[in-house]
Amino acid sequence: MSIQFRKVLLILMLLALFFAFLSLFLPEPIHYNFNRLHIFLFNLCTGGTILLYFSERQGQVSKKVLLFLALSILYAVLAFLNIYMPVLLITIALCAIVETVRIKRFSLFPFDFFKPQAPVSEKFHHAALLCLSLGLLISGLVIINNQYLHVISLPKLNLDIFFLGFSFPLSLITMSLIYSLMDDKGAFILILKNIGFWNVNLGVIIFFLFIIFQDLMPQVVVTSILFLTVIMIFYLFVTLGRELQQKAFLISGIGFLLYTAVTGILYIIFELMPWYTPAKLQWLLNLHAFASLYGWNLCGLAIICRYNDFPLKLHSKYVITLHWTTVILIAPLGSYLRFFSVFATVCYFILLYVIFFTSGKTHAITDGETVALT
Repeated sequence: MSIQFRKVLLILMLLALFFAFLSLFLPEPIHYNFNRLHIFLFNLCTGGTILLYFSERQGQVSKKVLLFLALSILYAVLAFLNIYMPVLLITIALCAIVETVRIKRFSLFPFDFFKPQAPVSEKFHHAALLCLSLGLLISGLVIINNQYLHVISLPKLNLDIFFLGFSFPLSLITMSLIYSLMDDKGAFILILKNIGFWNVNLGVIIFFLFIIFQDLMPQVVVTSILFLTVIMIFYLFVTLGRELQQKAFLISGIGFLLYTAVTGILYIIFELMPWYTPAKLQWLLNLHAFASLYGWNLCGLAIICRYNDFPLKLHSKYVITLHWTTVILIAPLGSYLRFFSVFATVCYFILLYVIFFTSGKTHAITDGETVALT
């Protein structure tokens, strides 16, 4: 990926975080949901573009990927402004772009999902593209229902729920990276890898349905199964993952994923309490959201952007420490205090700049040049 395009992605990611904090600096409430821009710019615009770039395997960013980026930004702005008719037209174009990339890279029907011997990393990659196109399609249907037809009436069946769903393709492509770095160790390990694939995909889909129908106890059960699945994947990766620089970042990413699982389970449990109100647990939701978007998802996207440049001339320990401090502590505080919102943006810029623009492909591994995985 060219340096110029990495600059574009860095700006989009910074803008995403900027809109997460913007309401703190406005003199009075605005009747627009800045979280839509916050989530869209990171998940759909930046994440979707990186996913398509990685899937095309061309080295350079194609015109098709650039078109997706431009249309997705327009989609985000129009959805933020509640101008839905053009959004529906753009949805069709975005779906068509994703599907052309998916079918060219894989197939029209995901036959590989049902082949036990097929590489699980490729299954996750295919699922990421399929999930992105389906997410766009379903969000379009929700717009039609909620804005025009009003056939289905469910409090949780709203656009913001589906906007968050665009995070799932990024999770799947990060899982693909994790599995691609694991060594093969026989039939039993292959079974465990496939169990991980199906548990993650079916678990999230079922969990999403329970959210829409507001069934809290089943949400706890499904989330607990997903948590145990992530622990299994973590063990497999630590045991079987090749000792590359990317491994350190992906282990950190799985740590963020486990953190989001714990905070998610806690939030659902607290929803069952008689004293629960959304306002009382907004802080916990912030912890969960920041760890998901800027922790777990960022790890995979950063590796894709520098995929052909590893190893990078940086100290993994220090970069990972900065990442965790920014995402777990500074950014959540920034949701309430202006100083920390500015501080979080500065730290996030430093983190992105180091990851995106540190020179790579060193020939000697020394303490001052490359990385220790610890």
